[in-house]
Amino acid sequence: MISKTIKVFAPATVSNVGPGFDILGFALNKPGDEIILKLSNKKGIRITKITGDKGRIPYEIKQNTATVAILTMLKKLNFSIGLEIQIKKNMGLGSGLGSSAASAVGAVVALNELIGRPFKKEKLMEFALTGEKIASKSVHADNVAPCLLGGFVLIRSYNPIDVIKLKIPVQLFCTIIHPQFEINTSQARKLLKKNIPFKDAITQWGNVAGLVTGLLANDLELVSRSLNDVIVEPIRAKLIPGFYEIKESAMNAGSIGCSISGSGPSIFAFSKSHEEASRIGSAMKKSASKQISKTRMYISEINKTGASIID
Repeated sequence: MISKTIKVFAPATVSNVGPGFDILGFALNKPGDEIILKLSNKKGIRITKITGDKGRIPYEIKQNTATVAILTMLKKLNFSIGLEIQIKKNMGLGSGLGSSAASAVGAVVALNELIGRPFKKEKLMEFALTGEKIASKSVHADNVAPCLLGGFVLIRSYNPIDVIKLKIPVQLFCTIIHPQFEINTSQARKLLKKNIPFKDAITQWGNVAGLVTGLLANDLELVSRSLNDVIVEPIRAKLIPGFYEIKESAMNAGSIGCSISGSGPSIFAFSKSHEEASRIGSAMKKSASKQISKTRMYISEINKTGASIID
């Protein structure tokens, strides 16, 4: 054992990223969850404190994303240990910013550090995914992977899991507008069509390929042309009042591209500088205020490190 208490910051993430449903995601510098894990002389795992959730996150260890991930990791190690965990939520549930993934990732990163790093960081993904599944009712890594590893990631395959970190353009900023209401991820997934027209699939494949190529080539004009979702966004946009007006305001203010973050209601917009990101955010907030009573704004570069020890 190298420490008795570990504190971890697990960043918010943007998943789906336009046409990249379930396969593209990136990490933000803010907001993010904080997880504190402490060794205990008393056997078993106990959640001692949860803040920022308005009393809604369960303390039951088999229902909490953080502790489910920890239990899976301990089972893999065949390890019995006494642990106390505190969870500080700095982003809303159902925000579209990977809240459940952040708790699961933060917990396994903290545990790995606490017991002397028996696993490489990449290996922690399988444990965090079991926690994420509790919240979303499905296995998808486009929040977990960037939260854990940082940067912009591509999920090439789920069976077996194959995650590729992509090159990030030199100047890429992200504005997030978070309407202060919730969209349940599992419910939002149920709205999606089981079958899609072949022509739409071809358009989507081309946009995914163009988006990845644009990132790798630092070609932001190609990123802009490719950040177009013809399959999922049209369905989920109906859950966000005034979405297309907000998107139009971002583009008119100079955004490279704009779409829904995860299942929503958060909306992200790319730009080339902090100044542009601020201007775009102001335009989006003004547009959103016509139909949404309260929003929060975040501006961030791409977080390159992912979950990290802060104490």
